[in-house]
Amino acid sequence: MNESNLPIKKIIKRDGLVAEFDVNKITEAIFQAAQTVGGKDRDLAHSLALKVLENLQKKFRGKIPTVDDIQDAVEKTLIEEGHAKTAKAYILYRHQKDQEREQRALIVGRENADANLQFSNEALKILERRYLLKNPEGKVVETPKGMLQRVAKNIAAADRLYGATAEEIKKNEERFYALMAELKFLPNSPTLMNAGTITQQLSSCFVLPIEDNINGIFGTLKEAALIHQRGSGTGFSFSRLRPKGDFVMSNVGVAAGPVSFLKVYDKALEAIKQGGVRPGANMAVLRVEHPDIIRFIEAKRNPPALKNFNLSVAVTDRFMKAVEEEREYYLLNPKTDKYIGKLKARDVFAMITQNAWKNGDPGLLFIDEINRKHPGKHLGEIETTNQCGEAPLLPYEGIVLGSLNLNKFINDENNDLAWEELADAVRTAVHFLDNIIDMNAYPTKEIEEHTKKTRKFGLGMMGFADMLSRLRIKYDSEEGLEMADKLMAFIKNTAYQKSSELAEKRGPCPAWKDSEHHKAERKMRNLTCISIAPTGTTSILADASSGCEPFFAISYHKTILGTAEIVYLNRIFEKIAKERGFYSPELIAQVAREGNIQNCKEVPKDVRDIFVTAQDIEPKWHIKMQATLQKHVDNSISKTINFPRSASIKDVENAYMLAWKSKCKGITIYRDGSYEDQVINIGE
Repeated sequence: MNESNLPIKKIIKRDGLVAEFDVNKITEAIFQAAQTVGGKDRDLAHSLALKVLENLQKKFRGKIPTVDDIQDAVEKTLIEEGHAKTAKAYILYRHQKDQEREQRALIVGRENADANLQFSNEALKILERRYLLKNPEGKVVETPKGMLQRVAKNIAAADRLYGATAEEIKKNEERFYALMAELKFLPNSPTLMNAGTITQQLSSCFVLPIEDNINGIFGTLKEAALIHQRGSGTGFSFSRLRPKGDFVMSNVGVAAGPVSFLKVYDKALEAIKQGGVRPGANMAVLRVEHPDIIRFIEAKRNPPALKNFNLSVAVTDRFMKAVEEEREYYLLNPKTDKYIGKLKARDVFAMITQNAWKNGDPGLLFIDEINRKHPGKHLGEIETTNQCGEAPLLPYEGIVLGSLNLNKFINDENNDLAWEELADAVRTAVHFLDNIIDMNAYPTKEIEEHTKKTRKFGLGMMGFADMLSRLRIKYDSEEGLEMADKLMAFIKNTAYQKSSELAEKRGPCPAWKDSEHHKAERKMRNLTCISIAPTGTTSILADASSGCEPFFAISYHKTILGTAEIVYLNRIFEKIAKERGFYSPELIAQVAREGNIQNCKEVPKDVRDIFVTAQDIEPKWHIKMQATLQKHVDNSISKTINFPRSASIKDVENAYMLAWKSKCKGITIYRDGSYEDQVINIGE
C-alpha cells in the first residue's frame, strides 16, 4: 500500500489536542524497541510501521485515532508479524512511559502533566522532595511551573527599586521565566527554594571571619547555623586562631587550636544539616605558615572525620618555591606575628598530597594568585573561599550563583554555538543575578552591608561536556582548549557589558571606586561577575553535565539527596549509537559495567575520542582546561581533577605543582574509590 494514499493524517494527543500524523515516529519507536533486543534493520522497522498504518486504516477509516490507539496497533502488528521479542520490548517501554506520566501527574498535576517544561522524571523527583513548596503537613502545593513563576515574579520585582513601570517589570518577569523554563539558565538552589517565601535567603554562599576569642568563634558559629538552616553554605579561614597549646591570658590556660574548633563547627553544623532544607557544605582554610598546619592536613586522614567540611591549605608562592628548591620555610604565630619555627616545605607538601591521594583532602588555594587577580584589592586580602572554591570572598561577603546550560545554545545546522542567543541569555542572567542581590534577605546587617558593597555574583556554566560532544570536539585537545577560551571570553565580555549598562542606569557598586575596574575606566555594577560552580543538583534539574567538568562516566550510579539512586546513561551517546547503528544491549551492558567506552571496539574511534570521561583524561589536560577557563573568570572555578584508583601519590604531587605553575587559583583532586560514601559510582 502506498503510504501517501493512507487517509490517517491526524492523531489525538493525550492532552486532547490534534496533531499531524508522522509515520516516521512509528518507525523510530519500533526500531528503538528492536535495538534493545539486538535488532539493527531500520528498513524492516519502516515496513512494520507501514503495516501498522494499514491496520489502522481498516479500523479508523474516516476517524482520528488517539496515541493509545496507535500504540495498541503497534503491539498487535508486531505480534501478528512474528516479532514477539520486539513486541515485548515495546510493551515494557510503553509501560515505563505510562508510569513516568503518572509520576509526573502526581507532581505537576494532571491538568499540567504534559506541560511544556523540559524537566526529566529524575528532575521532577528532586523538585518534589526539595524545591517545591509544601504545606505544614508536608504535602506538595506547588507545580514546577508554579515554582519558576514564583521565582521569576519575585526577582523581577527588584526592578521597581530603579523606577521600572509595571509593564516593564512584567516583561522582565516573563523573560526570567522563559530562560528558566527552557532550562537555558538556572540560579543557585537557595533562590529556587526561597524566592517569594518568608525565608527569602537567596545567596548560595557566605564567608564568615573567625576572630581569636570565644565570642568571635561561637558568634560566627551561630551565624553559620542560621545560614545553613536556610539552605546555604559557608567558608571559613581558621588562620587567625592561635595554635594549640599557646598561652591564653584571659583564663590562664592554653589554646585548643584551630583543628579543635573545626571539629566543634563540624558537629554543630551536622545537626543543622539533619533538620534543614538541604545539606549545607563548608570550606575550612588554614594558611601553610600556621603552626598547626600538620594537624590540619591530617584532620581527615581517618574518615568519616569532618565529613561536613572541604579542607584547603592556603599556600603562598614563597612556599611553593621552597618546595621546588627543597628549602625550609617559617611558621608564623597569628596572634603575635612572630616566627616560631620552621619546616621542610617538601615534607609538608608530601603530607598534603598523601592525604589528598587517600581521601581527596586537602586541596590547595593559591592565595597569592587569588589576591593578585581580585579586582577589590583596596578592600583587603581574601583569606578563604565559599564551600566549593569557586568564589574567593572577603569576610562577611555573600555571593549569588547561576549557570548557563550550554547544551541549549547549539546551532545544529552549522555545528556551532548560537552566539547571539547565548549573548541574550547572558544579558538576561546578569540582570537576574543583580536583582537577586536586592531581593535577598541577609542573615545579618553586617553581611548585607558587605555583600551590597561589592555586589558580587558568579555566572557560570553547566553542560560544557555535552556541548563539546555535540560539536564533535574532544575535551582533552587543543581544539577543546580553543573553544573553552573563545566561549569563556565571550561570556565574560558580554557579562561585563551588561554590568556596565546596569551601572549607568542603577549606579556602580559602592566598592567600584579605587577598584581595578575603576583604574581601567570601566564602570561596573558588580565587582565580580563570573564563577564556574560545580552545579551538582541544578545540572540534574537541567539534564546537563556538571559545571565545566568532562563526563564523569558514560553510565553510572548516582546517589542524590542522601538515599535516592539514579542509574544514568549518557543520552547524547545513546542517540549517536542508535543513529550510527552500533547500539546493542550487549554494548550498553558493557558500558554500564565499565563506565566508559574506551574498551568498546565496536564504537568508532571518533566517537570514543569525543566521549572521554574524567578518568580517561590525563591530569595535565584537566589543569590546562581549568587554566584556560580561569583567564576569563574573575572569581574562581570549582573543578575536580579525577584520578583512577591506580593513580600514585606522585601523580597527585605533579598535578598540584602544575596547577600552581599554570596560574590556577586552586586545585582539588579525587581518586576513584578513595572515599566510602562516594556520590557517583562507576559500574554495577
